Amino acid sequence: MNRFFADRKNIIEDQQRIFIDDPEDVKHIGKVLRLAEKDIIEICDGENGIYIGEISTISKGKVEVKIQEKKISDTEPPIEVTLFQGIPKGAKMEMIIQKCTELGIHSIIPLNTSRTVVQLKDRKDEIKKIERWQKIAQEAAKQSKRGVIPNVGQPIEFSDLEETLAAFDFAIIPYEKETRIGLKSLLKNKIGQRKIAVIIGPEGGFEEAEIEKAKEFGSVPITLGKRILRTETAGFVVLSTLMYELGDLGGI
Repeated sequence: MNRFFADRKNIIEDQQRIFIDDPEDVKHIGKVLRLAEKDIIEICDGENGIYIGEISTISKGKVEVKIQEKKISDTEPPIEVTLFQGIPKGAKMEMIIQKCTELGIHSIIPLNTSRTVVQLKDRKDEIKKIERWQKIAQEAAKQSKRGVIPNVGQPIEFSDLEETLAAFDFAIIPYEKETRIGLKSLLKNKIGQRKIAVIIGPEGGFEEAEIEKAKEFGSVPITLGKRILRTETAGFVVLSTLMYELGDLGGI
């Protein structure tokens, strides 16, 4: 069944109606999928609520759906992982957002570090980037049947982590010079802990001073093995392992 997201303001439960007015979704429903009146679709409110509905009308700028059933999404993992991603070059950030959304990420925060090469020009450029990244998260959430659209936050500085990490049960930061603590051994003592922060450096990795600061902030440096992973790979590996060990990847 095809799934779409709708703004809460467009879900009118007392009238059993939902309006989809995103231009791309309207076009996709009518022109690409060639859905018609009386076809059944799923609509997600982005907050874990799922509505099964019958298309009642399709117009140029809007699709109206009659609600038949409401349920809670069962596709969200039991853990909330936030990825603090050192901003990489090119389209790597887009791929990271897409794949992490598929794997069940809760939120993604772009991170400026000492070795971050990409610099957003100004506030206008930053807003444009965030909107683009959020749209990618939404499309990936739709494709992977997520009940929640991961939030792509505003970029933060490395120093901002000190205050931000206080909200998490634990935080990990993969570092190529760490040889003692591995992710496997660390997670043995983390069963039942729900809010997790993962901090990934940009292409050039972290400076040693940043690792020391991260430790002061409460983060645990870990090794991911003897091979050096790219920035666009490291987050996937950590998230996949967390979902397998503490989440629902592979079933219950």
